[in-house]
This record gives sequence, structure tokens and C-alpha cells, in this order.
Amino acid sequence: MELSLDVPSDLEYVGPAVELIADELPGGPLSPRRIRFNFRTAFAEALANAIAYGNHRDPGRLVRVRVEVARDAVRLHVTDEGNGFDPAGVPDPTIPDNLPKEFGRGLFVLRHLVDEVSFNPKGNVICLTLRAG
Repeated sequence: MELSLDVPSDLEYVGPAVELIADELPGGPLSPRRIRFNFRTAFAEALANAIAYGNHRDPGRLVRVRVEVARDAVRLHVTDEGNGFDPAGVPDPTIPDNLPKEFGRGLFVLRHLVDEVSFNPKGNVICLTLRAG
């Protein structure tokens, strides 16, 4: 099964988009708890980042969301229309010197909510994988 949605680059759409997609996820690969917490939280973070940092809240740009539901996993792809970034260049927010800084926390949280985080080479597509369970 596959779900897709185009989201305007306005942070007001994050909550409704997350609920729309989460409500359509079939039971099976993910437990209700993982959908309720991990999926929704990770999706909201990835979508907000794509809108704010990827598309710079440009109303002329969209964020494309695609969710693949397989027997053993759910994969969430979030694509912005921005220039991308190098995820390897995002500093670790847990290093003491970085604790008071505002960057890197979202990616850190994503990596702890889902089983796998990957990016396309340009850095404007994130794929979040949640394995069955």
C-alpha cells in the first residue's frame, strides 16, 4: 500500500497532514503505540524541517510526502524543493559545547524514533523506516 500527499510550505499544515496520513495507516506492520508516538512524532519533525529549512516557508513550494506500507516496515519519504543539505555536516547536539545551541536536535531525535534514517545524495529527501513491531 502507498499513500501520498503534497503539503504547502506552511507550518500550520504539519499537524493536519500528520493526522491525515496516520489515520490512514493500516494495522499490521506497526503497533498502535508506534503509530501514535514514533510515526507521528518523526513525521511531524521531518515535515516541519522540510517546510522551514528546505523550502524556507516559501508559499510557492510544496513538500511531497510518500508512505510505503509493507508487511515488515513502513517507509516515510519527505521531499522538499530546496537545495538540500549534508546530513553528515550536522553537529552532534549531545556534545557539551553544542548543548546550548539550537541545531542538530531534530535529526538526533529522528534517529532515535525510527529504525533507519537515510537521505538522497542532494539532501532534500529524507526516508524514515520503522520496522514491524
